[in-house]
Amino acid sequence: MKEAIKAHKNVLELIGKTPLIELNNITKGMKGNYYAKVEAFNPGHSAKDRIALYIIDKAEKEGILSPGDTIIETTSGNTGFSLAMVSILKGYDCILAVSSKSSKDKIDMLKSMGAQVYVCPANVAADDPRSYYEVAKRLHSEIDGSVYINQYFNTLNIDAHYETTGPEIWEQTGGQITHLVACSGTGGTISGISRYLKEQNPNIAVIGIDAYGSVLQKYHETGEFDKNEIYPYRIEGLGKNLVPDATDFQSIDRFVKVTDEDSALTARELALKEGLFLGYTSGAAMQGLRLLEKEGVFGPDSKVVVVFPDHGSRYMSKIYSDDWMEKQGFGEMDNVEAVNVQYVK
Repeated sequence: MKEAIKAHKNVLELIGKTPLIELNNITKGMKGNYYAKVEAFNPGHSAKDRIALYIIDKAEKEGILSPGDTIIETTSGNTGFSLAMVSILKGYDCILAVSSKSSKDKIDMLKSMGAQVYVCPANVAADDPRSYYEVAKRLHSEIDGSVYINQYFNTLNIDAHYETTGPEIWEQTGGQITHLVACSGTGGTISGISRYLKEQNPNIAVIGIDAYGSVLQKYHETGEFDKNEIYPYRIEGLGKNLVPDATDFQSIDRFVKVTDEDSALTARELALKEGLFLGYTSGAAMQGLRLLEKEGVFGPDSKVVVVFPDHGSRYMSKIYSDDWMEKQGFGEMDNVEAVNVQYVK
């Protein structure tokens, strides 16, 4: 009798169950033990695969979505890619309103996955009719049979990580985790993981990474939405110029802010020291972790998990481009030997 062929039905079966990888080189000299939850191992190369599949499955079960309908979303790129991937396999059209801050690589990837893309100016107010939030809302109102995912204000974003990522981290650490460090954009990832982990052990410290130019840290600390905190910054998928409902601020203990430059350089350092080719927000998460360690937040017995949200292939024209880095005025890494290309003639 022949053995059954061991194949997945499609790529959606590969979503989740991403690895936990110990960080050894970039953390040398730091107190504690550090582990990365590497979401680039999802088939769509980011944590957003989880919410795309979860929210669409829920909509189907509730009769909100039917074959041939149109999925509309506001995205910095990763959620859009994941939604486009799921749409292909489930038979939906996909329209995405994308911030102009998103890398060209991300926009090209969205197009390659069959999505219709609207690129909207990044540096406008959230309620400006040109913002990617308002463009998505307008398209939803104009297109019959459309569903607006609205990840920033959809609490299913939190539920997806509560039901998948949180339990995975708890199991992978054997319940020994003492700290969680994760970037906060929509807030669904950090909120969902935190809710689950704190149910298991309320003493686990959960720390969000925010960007300079974003309102999240001050809102968490004061409850005040301060427009004076808002100014342009380069990191994609991190921070916000509004307060998302998909962020459970009560489940987050504190925030720390990181700069565009440090985050970009740290992402490149992760590649050269750990062999992890990751995105801009992964560099931000690692840089935030470093700042916390310098503060003395971690001790020798700490078991720290940092979430790395996506893959470096989406930033080839940005942080992995020497020309782009130079144009931003970003310096070179002073703790990593330069890698040069030589052309043989």
